[in-house]
Order: sequence, then C-alpha cells, then structure tokens
Amino acid sequence: MACTTILVGRGASYDGSTIIARNEDDEPGSFNNKKLIIVRPEDQPRTYTSVNGHLTIELPDDPLQYSETPNSFTSDGVWGEAGINEANVAMTATETITSNARALGADPLVPYTPAIGKPGDANYVPAVAGGIGEEDLVTIVLPYIHTAREGVERLGSLLEEYGTYESNGIGFSDSHEVWWIETVGGHHWIARRVPDDCYVVNPNRLGIDEFDFEDAFGEQRDYMCSADLREFMRMHHLDVDYALEGQFDPRDAFGSHSDMDHVYNTPRAWMIERYFNPLDETWEGPDADLTPSSDDIPWCRQPDHKITIEDVDYALAMHYQGTKFDPYGKLGTEATRHLYRPAGINRTCERSIMQIRPYAPQADRAIHWITFAATPFNATVPFFANVDAMPDYVSNTTPEVTLDSYYWASRFLAVLGDSDYSGTAEPIAHYKQTVAALGHQMVFATDEQLARLGGKDTRDAAAREREDEQEALPADVEPMKPADVVKATRDEKTREVLAAANENMAKQLKAQTQTILAQCLQATSVNMKDAFSMADF
Repeated sequence: MACTTILVGRGASYDGSTIIARNEDDEPGSFNNKKLIIVRPEDQPRTYTSVNGHLTIELPDDPLQYSETPNSFTSDGVWGEAGINEANVAMTATETITSNARALGADPLVPYTPAIGKPGDANYVPAVAGGIGEEDLVTIVLPYIHTAREGVERLGSLLEEYGTYESNGIGFSDSHEVWWIETVGGHHWIARRVPDDCYVVNPNRLGIDEFDFEDAFGEQRDYMCSADLREFMRMHHLDVDYALEGQFDPRDAFGSHSDMDHVYNTPRAWMIERYFNPLDETWEGPDADLTPSSDDIPWCRQPDHKITIEDVDYALAMHYQGTKFDPYGKLGTEATRHLYRPAGINRTCERSIMQIRPYAPQADRAIHWITFAATPFNATVPFFANVDAMPDYVSNTTPEVTLDSYYWASRFLAVLGDSDYSGTAEPIAHYKQTVAALGHQMVFATDEQLARLGGKDTRDAAAREREDEQEALPADVEPMKPADVVKATRDEKTREVLAAANENMAKQLKAQTQTILAQCLQATSVNMKDAFSMADF
C-alpha cells in the first residue's frame, strides 16, 4: 500500500481556499515515471477500456478539459491520479485504504478473472471483467463533474454498477466544499464532507470515524452513502455495537486495526496531526494522549493555526523530524529510526496539491502545485490548471534519463540529498523555499495582470463573504451556473496569459533545479568514501 492524503476545508486554510493533496507512492522497489499534462475534450476517450480490470465503459460525449498526472508510459494503464477540470473541481484518486474481513466477505472485491482454456474447448470458461480501480478513476469521473458533490455522486454510481477490485479513498474539492469517499467492499461506499474549519489526514486506512445515517438518507448535507447500506449492514451483521439511528464509527465497522497499521499507517497520522495540533494533545511520553500506534487518531480536526501550501508541503514530506523515529536523525537508535513508515518516502512518484481559490476569477482560481519524486528533497511548484497545455519541462517525461525533465531532475536530487542528508539539507531547504516564493510571486503577478484585463468576478467575491456555503446567496447575487464557469475558464485571452505564466514558472524552476543539482553534486562528491589527500597522513 502507498500514499498519504491531506484535505483542508476552506475555513482551515490561510486564504479561504479548499486544498486537497496526496503523495502518490509506488510499491517498494518500483518508481512510476510521471508527468503533468492537460487532457483536451477531443483527446478524452468515448469508450474506455481498462488495462487491469479489462472493463469497457461508455463515457458521456461532453467531457471537460482537465489536468492530470498520469504515468508517462501507459502500457499498464493511465493512472491519472490527480487533476483539476475546467469547472474548477479537483480530484485526487486514490488513497489505498484497508478494510476488514467482515466487510470484504459481505461484499467481495471484483477482480478480473482470466479465461480458462480456449473457445471451443469443453472446459472453456470465458474471462470476466473486473471492476474499476485507481488506474481508471480520474479518467472516468473528473471530466464529467461540476462540483465536488457531483464527484461523489458519479463515482458512487459507478461503484454500485461496476464494483471495484481494490479498497480506495478519493477526494474531491471545489471552491466551497471538500468531500471524501471511501469504498466498503466491492460495491458499497460512504462519503463525508470535510467540515469547513477542519483538515483531514488519511494514511492508507479506512479513515472516516463518524457517520450520520439520518443525514445520509435525508438532506445529505454532510454525509452520503450507497443506497442500500443500512440493509447491507443488517444482513451481514456489520451493525453490531454500532447505532444505525444516528452516528456510528465506520472505521470500527469496516476498517482495520492490524499490527501493520501500527507501523505503516497510524504513525503518519500521529506525526502530521502532531504538527498541525501541537497544543491540543500530549503526543509523547508515558502520559501521551495519542501515540504512533493509536487506532483512534481523529480523521478530521481543527488545526491550531491556518494551514498554508507550505504547511501541506512540509507535512507530506515529514520523516519524523525531531523524534527518535527520524531515519536521518541522531536521536534514538538504529532500530527506532527505521521503525515507522514516513510520509516523505523514497518511492513517491508525484505529489499534487490542488488549490481552488474562491476569491480569484473563475479562469485562474485553480492551481495545480506539483512535486516529483521524494518530497523531502524536492520543490512544490504551482501551475495554473486552465490552460491548453503544460510546459514541456513538467509534461514531457521521456524514457531516457535527462535533466531537461523535471521528473528526472527530481529523482537525481532525491538520491543526492539522501546520500548526504546533513551536507545537502541546508541548500535543499533554501531551494525549496526559493521555488515556493517564485511560485507565489508568479501567482500574484498573474492575478494582477488578469485584473487589469477585467477579470474580476464580483459575484464570486460576494459569495465568498458568506460564513456558511449552505446559506442562501444574497438576493442581488446570482450563483454562477456550471456552463458560465466553463465559459469563463475557456476564455482564449486569459488562457494565453496563464500559459505564459506557466512557461515562465517552468523556466525559473529549471534554472533553480539545475543550480541545486550542481550544489548537491559538489557536496556529495567531496564526501565520497574513497576520498583521500596528503593531509590524511
């Protein structure tokens, strides 16, 4: 299992944005080459066939354009992973999660079953297609939704129709809401809206720890689920000790509490929540309220301070700094320093932080912050999502290793940083801050340029002043219709401005990355084990 997800409600973020982010981590020993691209409507398939599930799905004929971070080489499928569409809806898919045997026995997963024998043979059994999975989800969901809530509804209907061959958690966001959906067995699902003033950490476990059936089967203000979930739970005794009338804990009912959780999953939640809420718990020592192996670490909570892009970047690059569990630290022992799985791990393929800014005009409110390779060593850089193409530096990951690719340059930098952590930590920290500062500068400058072109959206400015997104709009403010949002994001002149900003950002990123590579190469070279000089006598 892999990946770590952070979701941030608009009331918990530094500027009122919704933020959803995830480290896409590969299996041990594997490194999927990634890129950041734009999928145009004319390039979106109308008939989709998955590689792993061998499932064919007919798709709607009116897809939206979207960004995504697919595999560079698609023989094993697309694996779009994360993106933002031109309705300014973001999706991250997926966080592999855990389920228990009771849930999986009640509603088995739906794997692909190969054929037995050959057609015409007496014992021939034809192949049976599997369900949908991580390979497919961005491609078959993101181009067809106009709100985060629609994302839950579309994915939920696909899960009920086709099933899934794996347990996953998926995040959706728009400028007002963040939603999280988790699979329960092969065809069932639950979803919860992230409270505006809260953040979520989800590290490879079924995470939702509170659910309100009355709301899910009523207003659906904060909760949704598959239509027959209550009956399904009763039939298979999944409601034992859990109240069906009112709230219950899906993590206890459907999730896991294994020994593996306590070294692989729960420590990451402990580490990140400790960072966002240092004042609210006793995190260490014999009287600790929560420990790395606690099963009851909250799924969502209010942070002690408003969360920034840099906070999310740091949290998803954490390796237990300041504790005896840090593999690069000097505290503890060799055993404790490698006891727990960090969020910032060597096998990260890419990390997307997707920010939807409610105060910006529709055309430039969506920002896709991208990092390639191991996050402790690499920078996160913003690119506007509503453009016709991404810069070559991030979109062209070739089979050949080359420093003209941000992906390959990031892989190099991670290896150099890991090989001499103490010798490279300071210049790498400076590099990451410099790139982030250039990124914010680019965003501010582009906002100002578009404002001069008349890009202000007063309707959304008025809507932003509401304390609760469920509250009715003021009488003189019309909600922006999905078609109008898409029309705004397709403005040709605006897209030209955004594309130019992205290209300039990529140019600066490449220059900064080449510089840090040279610095780290020098630092690691002088500390090679075969170094020798006359002064050594």
